[in-house]
Amino acid sequence: MESSATTMALRATSSSSSSSSSSSSSSFFSIPPTQKPQSLPFKLQPFRFKRHQSLKCIQSPPSDPNPKNPTFSCSAATLSPSPTADLAPSKLHRLVSEFQSLTQPIDRVKRLLHYASLLPPLPDSGRADSNRVMGCTAQVWLEAKMDQGGKMRFAADSDSEITRGFCSCLVSVLDGAAPEEVLAVKTDDLAALNVVGLPGAQRSRVNTWHNVLVSMHKKTKALMAELQGKPPFERFPSLVITADGIQAKGSYAEAQARYLFPDEAKVEELVNVLKEKKIGVVAHFYMDPEVQGILTAAKKHWPHIHISDSLVMADSAVKMAKDGCEFITVLGVDFMSENVRAILDQAGFQKVGVFRMSNERIGCSLADAASSPSYLSYLENASRSPQSLHVVYINTSLETKAYAHELVPTITCTSSNVVQTILQAFSQVPDLNVWYGPDSYMGANIRVLLEQMTKMTDEEIAEIHPAHNRDSIRSLLPRLHHYQDGTCIVHHLFGNEVVNRINEMYCDAFLTAHFEVPGEMFALAMEAKRRGMGVVGSTQNILDFIKQRVQEALDRNVNDHLQFILGTESGMVTSIVALVRSLLGSAKSGGAKINVEIVFPVSSDSMTSTSSNSSSGLNPIKVGDVILPVIPGVASGEGCSIHGGCASCPYMKMNSLSSLLKVCYHLPDETDSAISAYEAARFKLQTPNGRSVADVGCEPILHMRHFQASKKLPEKLVFQICNPFGNG
Repeated sequence: MESSATTMALRATSSSSSSSSSSSSSSFFSIPPTQKPQSLPFKLQPFRFKRHQSLKCIQSPPSDPNPKNPTFSCSAATLSPSPTADLAPSKLHRLVSEFQSLTQPIDRVKRLLHYASLLPPLPDSGRADSNRVMGCTAQVWLEAKMDQGGKMRFAADSDSEITRGFCSCLVSVLDGAAPEEVLAVKTDDLAALNVVGLPGAQRSRVNTWHNVLVSMHKKTKALMAELQGKPPFERFPSLVITADGIQAKGSYAEAQARYLFPDEAKVEELVNVLKEKKIGVVAHFYMDPEVQGILTAAKKHWPHIHISDSLVMADSAVKMAKDGCEFITVLGVDFMSENVRAILDQAGFQKVGVFRMSNERIGCSLADAASSPSYLSYLENASRSPQSLHVVYINTSLETKAYAHELVPTITCTSSNVVQTILQAFSQVPDLNVWYGPDSYMGANIRVLLEQMTKMTDEEIAEIHPAHNRDSIRSLLPRLHHYQDGTCIVHHLFGNEVVNRINEMYCDAFLTAHFEVPGEMFALAMEAKRRGMGVVGSTQNILDFIKQRVQEALDRNVNDHLQFILGTESGMVTSIVALVRSLLGSAKSGGAKINVEIVFPVSSDSMTSTSSNSSSGLNPIKVGDVILPVIPGVASGEGCSIHGGCASCPYMKMNSLSSLLKVCYHLPDETDSAISAYEAARFKLQTPNGRSVADVGCEPILHMRHFQASKKLPEKLVFQICNPFGNG
């Protein structure tokens, strides 16, 4: 938020500057004063608004004859009461009308500053860390209690005058309201206030409205639960990262934390064998925390170790081969090692060996879904539809990509570029039909996202993709199809149970979500994203979001606590911790204390597994068509099943440190029977059209590479779409 100098400048701004300021108003968060206010979630009573009425502070009768904190007794900046003036809907309606009557942005800001002057300051005791509102650029504090009549009493304060004005307006509306009235006001209702308009941080100003309101909701829910005698929700396990160390909360978090400081002897052992035999290591973010901890430490001594998402793994392997690595070990699921093998061959490194980490199949529920008969039927339907493009998620096998590409022209996508890929395809090919798969949740989320775009302005849509507007988005929706029967068994866990607990206990936290999560979690994360508190995308998008928010807190140089909900596989935590510790460690000594808490949502359906030769003695379980043996996980008191863990991919956990060392020690003898089953074999199969599976399967990936570089579909792919038999 603005500094005091900025505030003084705002107060001194003449009306002659207002016309230029008005043009910078964000239309996404405000509406022109000529429009009617947005519909509110209340049945509003009629009222008369007189412009000559003066603003004043109305003292509400205290519930306690000797109140300890008089700041709760003031409903800031209310108008003279009428029979309906005490109702929150009427107050909000009146506030909306007041700000919409001010046609110039500078006048709205001046009115906001006036409201700020009416807000009683919080005492020092109220400026506690527990009362801080997350996500605001300025420091904001919010106190809440319930009086003897069951009404909510709010007090707030900020170190920014503009933000104090926001707080004053919200307190004026909701102080003294019934809990149900407080919860009925949604962030969308605040858009009609049309307060922003000066150059600069319009979005962050609006986010302040939203984040303070969400904090009011959270505190209201907690007080309602306490009044009703409901037991409090058990908190999710978490890791708190500071410049001085790491604190684990919950047994699952404690298990994660142990591996963040690996055994130096194991690190040295791994580094020595990697150096001796010129072995590179590529691993996925979802790797087992013990293995990730050791790899992260080993990378300081051997640069040819890379942890990333599935797309970058193959790129990193090529770079390692160019730097002289003679072998690449892949810590991931089988389609990842297949991709590494094929991409190395395409790059001319056929002599570089590629090894996986198990002598058993390392599956993936999404990759398996794309290999099913029902997916083949889905593609056959697509092939009978004119002008069809198959957009296939990269988390599928090379064989799937090859067979699909011969049925329907196919391009690969990632969770970070799928929306842009689809929008660009529709803009390049008239009357196109897009068939996305195999992730059903991601497909549904893409449709919801595009449906939301139909409610944006053309200007806002053009910022997402310049070739589209509301009409084009509406017209493409009937021609967008997605597969209905494919899920990631990890992201499937982020359903109603987890979402309800996040809503109750963590609604004011930063929320991260992978594009593969169910619709409930997706909607929650998108709402958080709209107020600057969330991200929806790939694992790398999540990592970048956390990095940005932590860096912003460091730049403010004010004591702060940042809480992030990790809405993806818990293996991400190793990379997150390494990133955050690096940022906190590089900050100037003697600066502000920043605490970063990573929260692991858990589900009663969560579970962890190992390879089928486990001697755990526990009965295996069936997930879809896959039989998985089970090993003990975290304590059931954290919300997981008695044999369960948090969101943790059982397939990824088949990549063990012992397997990695075993492969490394037996190299360079690739014919050694002890590791022959670990080698990522080349595809010798041919497609139905008699072409190499490896060659055809790589083509959709190369199409995506072209799109990433040029932001356009390659001409070859467009030709294949328009001539459906031309890609055989």
